[in-house]
Amino acid sequence: MASNLNPNWAQLLETLKSNGSNKHFSKHSQRSDGATEKTVLGKRKERSNDNSEAVKPNPLVPTSSDCSLTDVVAMDCEMVGVSSLGNKSALGRVALVNKWGNVIYDEYVRPLDHVVDFRTKISGIRPRDLRKAKNFNVVQKKVAELIKGRILVGHALHNDLKALLLSHLKKDIRDTSEYTPFLKEGRSRSLKNLASQFLDVEIQNGEHCP
Repeated sequence: MASNLNPNWAQLLETLKSNGSNKHFSKHSQRSDGATEKTVLGKRKERSNDNSEAVKPNPLVPTSSDCSLTDVVAMDCEMVGVSSLGNKSALGRVALVNKWGNVIYDEYVRPLDHVVDFRTKISGIRPRDLRKAKNFNVVQKKVAELIKGRILVGHALHNDLKALLLSHLKKDIRDTSEYTPFLKEGRSRSLKNLASQFLDVEIQNGEHCP
C-alpha cells in the first residue's frame, strides 16, 4: 500500500520516522533562535474570508417556482437530419420556458420526413426518444398557441420558427443573435460564447438540451 501513497504523504511519513514521533510535527516548528521554520509540506496558503464565489447564484436556476404562462417566453429547438443525405434540418424537440426560467412545454417531435441522422452528439436526440414522440402538427399547433401575442426570446429564432413552419411578429422577437450590443464586429456570436461572457456559465459542452 505504501507504494500507492501520494509523494507528499510518503515524504511526510519519512520525516516523522526520522524524528521518532509525530509530536514534533506541526504547521511551523520553532528553531532555537526563535525563527519560524517551514515544515516539509510548506506553508499553507491563507484562505480568503470572502465567500462571494461560494454563494454566487446560478443564473440558470429558475428565479421562482411559478410555472404559469407569462407575457414573455423563451424557446429553443433541437434538430435532426432528414432527406437522402440527412443534411436537411427538421424539428426533433422543442422547449419553452416562462420569464422565471421554468419549463412550460417540452416535447420530442416526430418529423414529417424520415429521419436519416439523429445528430445525437449535438441534439441529444436518440431513436428511442422519437418512438413515442408527438406528431409535428400537434406540437406546431401547441407552440403557436403558447407564443401568440407574447414576447418571444431565443437565439437565432429564425431557425426555430422555420423548423416549426411558424412566423412571429418582429416587434415581439428578442433575439440574442441579433441584439446589437452582443454583436462582434457586426457579426452574431454563439449562444455558448454569450453565456460564458455575460452569465459566467458553461453550456453546450457535449449534447445540447433546449
